[in-house]
Amino acid sequence: MIKNMLIAGVMTLVACQSPDKNTASQNREQSPFPYTITEDTKDRQLSAAMERSFHDYSAIHPRNNELYSQFKYTELKGFDYNGHDGTISRRDPSKVIFENGQYYVWYTKRDTPVIPVGASNADQSNDTIPSTDWDLAEIWYATSKDGFHWEEQGVAVPRPPKPEVGWRSVSTTDILKWKGKYYLYYQGFMEASGKRGDYCPVTVSYADSPDGPWTASGKVVIENGPEGSWDQYAIHDPYPLVHDGKIYIYYKSAFNRPNPVWVGGGLVTGTDPLGPFEKHPLNPLTSSGHEVTMFPFKEGLGAIVAKDGTEHFTIQYAEDWVNFEIASIGELVPVAAGPFVPGAYTNTDYGRGITWGLSHFVNAGTYGVNPHSILTRFDCDLSLDVDDPQMKETGIRHDLDVYYRQGLSKDQRKRIEEQNLKLQKE
Repeated sequence: MIKNMLIAGVMTLVACQSPDKNTASQNREQSPFPYTITEDTKDRQLSAAMERSFHDYSAIHPRNNELYSQFKYTELKGFDYNGHDGTISRRDPSKVIFENGQYYVWYTKRDTPVIPVGASNADQSNDTIPSTDWDLAEIWYATSKDGFHWEEQGVAVPRPPKPEVGWRSVSTTDILKWKGKYYLYYQGFMEASGKRGDYCPVTVSYADSPDGPWTASGKVVIENGPEGSWDQYAIHDPYPLVHDGKIYIYYKSAFNRPNPVWVGGGLVTGTDPLGPFEKHPLNPLTSSGHEVTMFPFKEGLGAIVAKDGTEHFTIQYAEDWVNFEIASIGELVPVAAGPFVPGAYTNTDYGRGITWGLSHFVNAGTYGVNPHSILTRFDCDLSLDVDDPQMKETGIRHDLDVYYRQGLSKDQRKRIEEQNLKLQKE
């Protein structure tokens, strides 16, 4: 018995050590890769790159991929930024919903007498001096008839008195419609952002109308994880959807500090908007992306993954709403995207995707002088209901100054010059 096992092991080892020879023989035998791609092409022996093209994406070419799109941006009308002096900032828009014959969006608004001092100088902040762009902020909302021109309606969720959840700042909100009521989930800061990182829980307010008034629940609805877990500190960017008759709230957390920080996305589910919610055992579900942006698509869930991580600037898809795979790779992907998702709360079993929404730019003003964020509109074709060839084009040509603005720093230029001098002396 043992002798036979040893022989079998040797034969297996030989087989494992000789694929190069077999592969070379097979490569000689098969015909050249075809000019015209057919259904059978995917069944031939392929290189790793061509294997990915046929099996790892939603289509072999971006123009045929329903989950690939360019993104076009339009400046919004109706928002004042005090001459872009840095004292007013709007960022992190919610999903857009359509109610009462108009569009609604909620967002983080900071309106302070001075600009932020920065997270590294958080100890210099006080009741009127913000530490970061989202410190001393409140949740405001605006309405629109066309999605381009907006009218700011006022505060939806103000900062509550100390020591209630969010007394320092309320920010990064998103909207849920559930059984005729409306719920705003958001981050509630109990201290200036930057003092210990962005450590804050998620809380919720509710109303009978999208125009309010909103009642604060006064409690944490998504708990931080236990000590030593990936989400022990940051519970950010709550993003509610309805699926299988349950409330799904996706969120993000930053972990692995003080090493290179890793940002991942998680999921909680429940049947009551005020909780309790149960965390998914496979969390984190996404390995990249600074914000959470999801939309029902066919049987599953699409995801815009912007910034941070090895899979940044990708569109991903999870047929089971849990296990995400890369569907396409994008460029100029919207940051902190809040799309218009008609099927967000309808418990749809076949999502149609998205075509537009709001996002933000964080580099308005002059760096280090009057930094602040502004809201913008993006349009795309990540929808089964639109066929826009212009959105499926690949490659964007920028003005030359866009590239030259990404020039070398003084330290980088100095390093190169020193290397050149060293070579000349050798």
